[in-house]
Amino acid sequence: MQNTLALHDKESLLKMERELNLKQLQIKSLLAITQAINDNVSANGLYGMYKTFLTWDMGVNRMALFIKGDEEWTCATHQNVSDQIFTEDIATIFTQYDRMHTVQKNDHHSLREFDIVIPVYHKKMPIAYALIDGIKASEDAYNKIEFITTYTNIIAVALENKRLFKRQVEQETLRREMDLASKVQRMLIPEELPQGARYELDAIYKPHLNIGGDYFDIVRYDENRIVLCIADISGKGIAAALLMANFQANLQSLIYQYRDLQTFLIAINQAVFRITKGDKFITLFIGELDLKSRKFSYINAGHFPPFLKCHNNISRLDQGCTIIGAFDNIQKVDMGECDLQGEGLILMFTDGLTDLKNNEGKFFEEEYLAHAIATYKGHSAKEFNQLLLTQLEQFKGEMDYPDDIAVLTCRFNA
Repeated sequence: MQNTLALHDKESLLKMERELNLKQLQIKSLLAITQAINDNVSANGLYGMYKTFLTWDMGVNRMALFIKGDEEWTCATHQNVSDQIFTEDIATIFTQYDRMHTVQKNDHHSLREFDIVIPVYHKKMPIAYALIDGIKASEDAYNKIEFITTYTNIIAVALENKRLFKRQVEQETLRREMDLASKVQRMLIPEELPQGARYELDAIYKPHLNIGGDYFDIVRYDENRIVLCIADISGKGIAAALLMANFQANLQSLIYQYRDLQTFLIAINQAVFRITKGDKFITLFIGELDLKSRKFSYINAGHFPPFLKCHNNISRLDQGCTIIGAFDNIQKVDMGECDLQGEGLILMFTDGLTDLKNNEGKFFEEEYLAHAIATYKGHSAKEFNQLLLTQLEQFKGEMDYPDDIAVLTCRFNA
């Protein structure tokens, strides 16, 4: 009897000692992971600590930790897991569980090499799943599973906070970049357009989300000669704004250096290509209006053809060459020439104008522009643009502007 009691007491002491050791291990592990989180240890560092804790401290034979990223689930760390689990769409397998699940024989075969599925939810959304094997048969299995669940939650939430913080930093960086690009862009777009006795200019400019690649400019040689330019620079953000700044600087310099448009076009293409290396491009329309000789010379480098109303006719200005900046050398540059008799109108625009949709999904097609030119022909350039803008607003209804819109209107007199 005494031997039986002594044996029972010894077993009780051993059990208490194991429980005490487990509690000490838990406290030590919690302190270590808390300190690591406070020290901003990298995600890979936390994954390593988690794996070591499960395999060495908890005696887990097999484990895998899946983490929800920005777009998909990924296996962050694993131990003794077959390759099969990585070939399955496992996210659809374990995301059905919203609480700890003991794997059954009828569960998906990819889960059968594990004993337990531990889900981690944050703000009612799953952010992690731990798959554990080899713990159910161990001593103090319940306490170990409970603590593994706690530890997994701490790790998963810390990693989710890292992800959210990284996204916040990226969004703030993007916001600052877009703000800088917007400021650069506003400095490049002319606020006031030159006006002459025999011509008048007006513009509409609507950058999409405050940042766009649309650009226009005017170079005034003298009272009777001006150069009109409209362009669409590929891309958005600071890269497009910097390319726009470089393009403007080259345009303002080269247009005076090379008075003929063909040589100018070849030169500015080479200047842009040196910057872009062919990764970005610019569609460009540039024309010289000479009201003394009554000539309009132009080159269309892959841009949406402008409209010219003259002689009571409406024509499209489509002669030119390919886009600029995509190739180091443009072999052939055609130049269009128009005789101007009487008064008329030149309407230049970017493709954001014809990309505009209404509530029925119909586009603001070229026929609308031709009709506007014929209808508003007696108005000044400013009045024409105001009427066109009203027409655009009525056409799109509740729809948003899908892209940048730039319109440059030039009315010339007899």
